[in-house]
Amino acid sequence: MNQQIIYLGCDDKDLQLFESQYMLEEGMCYNSYLLRGEKLAVMDAMDARCKDEWLGKVREALNGSQPDYIIVQHMEPDHSGSLGAFLAAYPDVTVVASQKALAMMPQFAIAPAHMVAVKEGDSLDLGGLTLRFFMAPMVHWPEVMMTYCEEAKTLFSADAFGKFGIYHADEDDWACEARRYYFNIVGKYGGPVSMVLKKMASLSISAICPLHGPVLEGEKLAEALRLYGIWSAYGVETKGVLVAHASIHGNTAHAAEVLGEILRAKGAGRVEVVDLCREDMAETIEDAFRMDKMVVCASSYDNNVFPPMHQFLWKLQQKAYQSRRVAIVENGSWAPSAGREMKALLSTMRDVTIVEPMVTIRSTMTEANRTELEALADALLQD
Repeated sequence: MNQQIIYLGCDDKDLQLFESQYMLEEGMCYNSYLLRGEKLAVMDAMDARCKDEWLGKVREALNGSQPDYIIVQHMEPDHSGSLGAFLAAYPDVTVVASQKALAMMPQFAIAPAHMVAVKEGDSLDLGGLTLRFFMAPMVHWPEVMMTYCEEAKTLFSADAFGKFGIYHADEDDWACEARRYYFNIVGKYGGPVSMVLKKMASLSISAICPLHGPVLEGEKLAEALRLYGIWSAYGVETKGVLVAHASIHGNTAHAAEVLGEILRAKGAGRVEVVDLCREDMAETIEDAFRMDKMVVCASSYDNNVFPPMHQFLWKLQQKAYQSRRVAIVENGSWAPSAGREMKALLSTMRDVTIVEPMVTIRSTMTEANRTELEALADALLQD
């Protein structure tokens, strides 16, 4: 990283759930930076869980100096949670943020004494470092902005290009947890992300500094931009089929496994068979967006669909799942209803093609059902 940009991030290794819903195997990192020109600017604050560690890093980096500015790109509490403590420690600092971010601060009991609202294209001269501001509304809150340092050719990207995990987690596979992060947190807002990517195309960028995850440079930066182009357009990253099942007693799960074997034998590409009752829902959401086809297999339940499947399809709906081919397998012992409910949820999603015919299993799979699964696989794989 440029010598005038000092990393002030912290790892929260004990955090098990991000946003109280996304499972973390290696905790989470929160990034902050000090920009050293003739004037000093801190770039973003920190989650309150890391407040004391972060303030210690700020003091050490300042080395007795006073900061002139703190730039607030995003007001979500995992970044603004320690902002009040920072302002108490440095009461003369000027807060630089979008007008919407400044208006939001009282909601979080934050009351800066000095503030400057910036808009699209505004700049801030630190003396030796020039910062340009780009509004990024709905990536993924309405007040978000990004900051470009001209001399360092560095983009501070707020939550965009972030990932789950501590700073050095999955160093050789950024995409794994970045993909899960994107589709579960940012994914609904593909249009706004695409707009930001268009703005970035006019910049000469040698490094991207997100608020979560590592600084991206070189080949990793190029790959991140490539993937964000696919993800934001709801494009297909991997040709293949996700087979997601919600099974009460195991019979629907067995049918899903058999269908997975059939699809592999027919050359379907990557095939993932996932148990919605037991596996990480966020990873399944990620796979649904990653691949171009999906099969949903579920038991009937209370004249509806087994709840884990309902939750999965509802989440896909909320995250703007679209432009995919989906097949349906239902199971019902006396009054099958799962297929009807799954079709109703899928029909609300943009450009989702429901592949016919739906397969209905009565309690346990028969040889006739196997033949129907073969036919369904053939129909699903037709382009």
